[in-house]
Amino acid sequence: MCSRGAIALIHPAAIIDGNAKLADNVSIGAYSVIGADVKIGSGTVIGPHVVINGPTTIGEHNHIYQFSSIGEDPQDKKYDHEITRLVIGDRNIIREFSSMHRGTIQDHGVTQIGNDNLFMAYTHVAHDCVIGNHVIMANGASLAGHVRLSSHAILGGFTLVHQFTKIGQYSFAAMGSAITQDIPPFVMVGGKPTRPHGINSVGMERNGISAEDIRLIRKAYKMIYKMNLRLEDAIDQMEDLAGDSKELSDMVSFLRNVSRGILR
Repeated sequence: MCSRGAIALIHPAAIIDGNAKLADNVSIGAYSVIGADVKIGSGTVIGPHVVINGPTTIGEHNHIYQFSSIGEDPQDKKYDHEITRLVIGDRNIIREFSSMHRGTIQDHGVTQIGNDNLFMAYTHVAHDCVIGNHVIMANGASLAGHVRLSSHAILGGFTLVHQFTKIGQYSFAAMGSAITQDIPPFVMVGGKPTRPHGINSVGMERNGISAEDIRLIRKAYKMIYKMNLRLEDAIDQMEDLAGDSKELSDMVSFLRNVSRGILR
């Protein structure tokens, strides 16, 4: 028998491997399959027809809806059955037909998902992605391998993100965006081809970022995108502008560590 909490609610039609570990108040729906080396935290709800393979660790109070595939092998031809992991935090909502794959040894071997995220139907998180907190991926949005998706970012429906891309905090991608280079924090992108379209001031206001910080970030955006400066020169000017602004300092730090160049 698997290790189960005192009041785990398991439908009799669910199939649970003997090496799975379920905490208290875990609910497993009909016809779901929970594999070996899967750990599920207290209060998490697994709907019907969900498949979870391990090694996978799922935190507390998540809700995974029907027909999702969680912790499956990475879609990478280099993968040769090495032991890699998927780690999901707390209070995430994973809607119908979503898929999340384990990492590969070519990276850190872990796909990492934070807390309080919303993954709408048909979203995909590939191997070795790292996702922060309070992220929204709308229907059909997909991340290729090794993507870094920072906290409070929003990806509109059917957004596609190229492998190894970094997407900054509070950034916003409109429906159908094709993202092939890094997106700085706070920047909105969209269109075909996908291009920057200002800053996500509404998202920042809703999350309590001050009017002064928003003013500084808008000025920094103009330095990057409107003043015909080399990126290195824009970053130097932004650093002088930042002062005590944590948000603008975070933007400078992101820009100094881009991996694929930024979308401009």
